[in-house]
Amino acid sequence: MRRRDFITLLGGAPAALPLAARAQQQQAAMSVVGWLGSETREAEDSRVVPFREGLKEGGYSEGQNVTIEYRFADGHYDRLPALAADLVHRQVSVIALTGQPAALAAKAATTTISIIFQVADDPVQLGLVASLSRPGGNITGVSTMNLELGPKRLGLLVELMPGATRFAVLVNPNSPSTEAHIADVRAAAAILGVQVETLMAKTNLDIDANFASLGQKRVEALLVSAGPPFGQRRAQLATLAARHGVPTIYPDRMYAEAGGLMSYGSNVIEMYRLAGIYTGRILKGENPAEMPVIQAAKFEFIINIHTAKLLGLDVPATLLARADEVID
Repeated sequence: MRRRDFITLLGGAPAALPLAARAQQQQAAMSVVGWLGSETREAEDSRVVPFREGLKEGGYSEGQNVTIEYRFADGHYDRLPALAADLVHRQVSVIALTGQPAALAAKAATTTISIIFQVADDPVQLGLVASLSRPGGNITGVSTMNLELGPKRLGLLVELMPGATRFAVLVNPNSPSTEAHIADVRAAAAILGVQVETLMAKTNLDIDANFASLGQKRVEALLVSAGPPFGQRRAQLATLAARHGVPTIYPDRMYAEAGGLMSYGSNVIEMYRLAGIYTGRILKGENPAEMPVIQAAKFEFIINIHTAKLLGLDVPATLLARADEVID
């Protein structure tokens, strides 16, 4: 090697080595968030996007200073414990998740890794946290309070169909909040002077069977509860409601966007953005035990006027005026 080439090589080494070392340091320092989804990747996208936006507000951008490890159960909730265990084995910094089954699986999988949930049930009643103001342990998150809104949804259906007297509420019997939810709806029904039938469903076959029985039971309108298994079957529920000619109200806007008639519930997009912000705060060192559970403060009423026309319904002007959005 000529002397001049050797000197050039030596001169370039100090610049090259720090760059390589810096890249290794950045890779080692990049935070890792685990996403535990109960549904399919496609169904979860509407939640992942606002979650990333919340992370970005806290100074974390995926691929730049944070990595997200995605795990999806594809609606098979029995897979969630293994998926949660895999994220724990991966030693992620935080596990962010969607829905009650994923929350319970993650809580059972770790007592040390921080967990951010988003659930429709009361997290205290689920046993996820000690209290809303001081969760304790390694878990906190967002509660949409959607299961507490049954009476309001029933009232909206009655206003839509003032002559109707027979309604039904579709619930999951495995949800720990189902009994309280049914009691709330029935109490509201007594005040409104209508009857409410309870329909139980855990699977697609259960959902099909319940819709097939609506005519025999002379049900005139239906309320669908929040939570699994209904969230991953929005399009199926909207199709069945249209096929059987049953006006139906749902717990969040994604049902109305999938063709459902009406929805009333918390702003789900905002809830996941807030979950992203909470995740960023934990990545910066905050303790989830001292971070109060965020409760929904804003609720939105959506009407799909196209579906109303298909059902032959004339939506009262009073309802249209109160809707936050009318989908045509």
